[in-house]
Amino acid sequence: MRVFKQLTLTDRIRIEKWLKDGLRVKEIADRLRVDPSTVYRELKRGSYDKLDGKTWKLIPTYSPDIAEQRYQAHLREKGPNLKIGKDHELASYIEQTIIDKDCSPAAVYGYALEEGRTFKTHISVPTIYSYIKKGVFLNLTQKALPRHGVHKGDYKKVKTKDPARAPAGESIEKRPAEVKDREEFGHWEMDTVYSGKKKSTVALLVLTERKTRNENIIVVPDRRAETTVRAINALERKLGAEKFGIIYKSITVDNGSEFALADQLEQSCITGDKRTKVYYCHPYSSWERGSNENVNGMIRRRHPKGTDFSKVTAEEIAATENWINSYPRKIFGYKSAGTMFRECLRELGLTA
Repeated sequence: MRVFKQLTLTDRIRIEKWLKDGLRVKEIADRLRVDPSTVYRELKRGSYDKLDGKTWKLIPTYSPDIAEQRYQAHLREKGPNLKIGKDHELASYIEQTIIDKDCSPAAVYGYALEEGRTFKTHISVPTIYSYIKKGVFLNLTQKALPRHGVHKGDYKKVKTKDPARAPAGESIEKRPAEVKDREEFGHWEMDTVYSGKKKSTVALLVLTERKTRNENIIVVPDRRAETTVRAINALERKLGAEKFGIIYKSITVDNGSEFALADQLEQSCITGDKRTKVYYCHPYSSWERGSNENVNGMIRRRHPKGTDFSKVTAEEIAATENWINSYPRKIFGYKSAGTMFRECLRELGLTA
């Protein structure tokens, strides 16, 4: 596996020798275990025109000394006393983790803790963002960040509009305080992520547990209300009525037509008793399902808008769900949602 790393003066001297030996860029990259683009940038950095005494022509030539001088000058331009200094191991880890795991600088800390990694240098998350913005890293730019380095703004609440249809069940206004405050485990938000326009009707039914942010993604053939009920029924059969009732105490949804059958969503397909409680958000109030919306954004990082979910395999969906549930969360001290979910289950004497 190729490694993203900062080249050293020794690496630059090796590049000069290998160029004289006639090696091509890809061969040099393989020997250094870096991407060929890194070598191309390095050749540009160390390029100068050398006068050929025989032909009196200027020949583009690579100099490791010039490359090193320009590299050090580049670092000085970023500001005095860079904290990352000469800790190439840390710089490489940050680059590789963000690019390979498609994560934010904050999540890098979580992965490092999980892997038991330690480094000589300690830098803050804002410092990493600053380094990326300033171009300190050779292979990492803002385009590699989850939102391309743009911070998401606060939700702008709009004036309440009359719903297109009356809510099928109880309003979110009657939802207990412990659900709103995320104090109690077992309360979920539910939404659908659908295929692009003029694509198939296949969609994702996504459920997000409010306390732990754990995600459950179910592929459904369409967004009809009956289909949603069948998906929840299948989930109950898989868990059993008793376990389902403990884990899924309530589900908060929007006023979409796919959630119109509140009575059937709440009624157990096994016992006929009430299995959960469904609450409906106010119209045009996506912030009332904030966890859902945040996770939907993560899903779209793997499956952008316009994706035809009929062409996405079950394995790919499972991988997306696992990536989301394994993602380190700053709010949990960099534990993942999956870890928090399993801890809550253990406290209840249950297993995942």
